[in-house]
Order: sequence, then structure tokens, then C-alpha cells
Amino acid sequence: MSLSEEVRAELAAIEPRKACCRLAELSALLRTTGSVHLRGGGRVTLHLEVASPGVARRTFSLLRGFGVPCEIRSFRQQAFDRARRFQIHLEDNARALQVLNEAGVLDARLAPLEEPPRRVVRRSCCRAAYLRGALLAAGSVSGPRRAHLELRASSREGARFLAALAGDEGFALGIAERRAHALAYAKAAETIAELLAFLGAHEAALRLGESAVIGATRARANRLANADHANLARVSRAADEQLRAIRRLEQDGRLDQVGAELRELADLRRRHPTLSLRELAGRCRPPATKAAVQRRLAKLQRLAER
Repeated sequence: MSLSEEVRAELAAIEPRKACCRLAELSALLRTTGSVHLRGGGRVTLHLEVASPGVARRTFSLLRGFGVPCEIRSFRQQAFDRARRFQIHLEDNARALQVLNEAGVLDARLAPLEEPPRRVVRRSCCRAAYLRGALLAAGSVSGPRRAHLELRASSREGARFLAALAGDEGFALGIAERRAHALAYAKAAETIAELLAFLGAHEAALRLGESAVIGATRARANRLANADHANLARVSRAADEQLRAIRRLEQDGRLDQVGAELRELADLRRRHPTLSLRELAGRCRPPATKAAVQRRLAKLQRLAER
């Protein structure tokens, strides 16, 4: 099961306690997957089409909870893998039209609305329910590697509305347009995990959060390993240059002419070519500082270059 399917199954199992939240979730489901048909004479019909049986059952349950007569049907697509899809048909009656108006799908004159009225998503719990419905109807989540979440809408204005709802709760979503739709999206694993938790998908949020922590730990370990490797390479190159300088002074007979501290350090470096400056400083008698050892070795190199 993909992460999108896991998230959709987890969200579809949530039963909002408040009527306002159920209405907000139904509003998102109807607006995202529904098609309104105006048949004249004040007659309006609507049908929804979804790919997930869990989402179909969730929509059917919400509609029946508001007293809307509806019928659920299934069929197989003719193209591609002949996947099973589900349609929910609303009967043309006064109760259905009333709920469509309350959910912000139709206005008082039974004309489709571009976006739901503010009353539908006024509260934080209702914004969570609306975004949950949008994700159930036409959203996707991928990860934990290369995490990506998107909520699709039919227009850029619809995607902007979804991003604004998420922004009211502190989640920054980007907006993009495709050939047939627009979308609000997030790519940061931490943002996606927090948004999923806000919508109620706590298991998926934990999975993404754990992956983000593991990824950050692995990246830090790699950075430290690379830094250690770079330090070792730098120390090795410096020690090789110091040894060449010491051999040059020895071949020229000039090593015996330098001071006792320089001769001591030259002898330590020849006997311990892999030690760091701090370790060489500890072997000096009396012990020296790292800076002092660095200055003495630099002086030996300058003498060898003359």
C-alpha cells in the first residue's frame, strides 16, 4: 500500500463529532469530486466520482447523515488498467438542494459557487475538516524519501483557497498550475508531517517524522565523516611537507645548527609521522602548546626553503 493509500484510509476512518466539521468535509468532497448538472426548470443534479472505496463510503455516509437520498454505483474504466471507480448520485429533491446550499456548493439561486462561503470554514476544526476532505478527494502524499504532498483543484483560485486555509493554521503551501488542474503543495517532510497530524493522520505523520529525524541524523553523520576525512587528508599533506623539509635540512647538514626545541620537534615528527599537532605537543619535554608546535614546524619549513 502506498503512503497516499495509507493516509486516505486513515483519514476516511475519522468520524467528525461536530456537525460543522462534517459539513466542511462534505463541502470539500462535493466541490472536488462532484459535477453539477443544471437541467432547467430549477432542476439540479450532482454526481461524484472517486477511485477509493473508503472515500466513496465516507462521502455516502456523510450525505446520508445529513438526510440526503443518494445512490452509490461502481464501474470499471475502459482505459489503462481498467481500475474500479465509484459514483455517488444525488437525487433531485429539496433536501439535497438545501444541503448543497449549506455546504457552499450552490448559492441561493442554485448557481455553482467558485469557493465555499467563509461560514463553512470559519473555525479551525472546520478548516481541518475541509482540508481533510480535499486530501481524501483529490490529494496525494509520497515519501518518506523525497516527501511531497499536493491538494489538487480545478483552478488556480481553488488551489489558492486551499493554500490560504492551510496558511491560517500556520502551514505554508506553494501553488502550481498543470495542464488540466492547479494544486497546492508542500515538499518539506516536517511541514507535511505536521499538516497530516493536524488533519488527523497521526500514524502517517509519525512515519514521516521518524524518517525526517533519521535522514537528518544520517546527513549529519555523513557531514562529520566527510569533515574527518578532509581533516585527515589535510594533516597527512602537512606532515608529508614537514618531513620533506626535515630531510632537506638533514641532508644539507643544517639540522644540527638549529635550536634544541626545533631539533626535538624534528625528531618527534620523524618518529611519529601520523600524529596531530596536539599529540606532538604532548610529547615535547616540557609539553608545549599546539600553537607553539605549529610555529616551530613552520620555522623548520622556512629554513629548508632558503
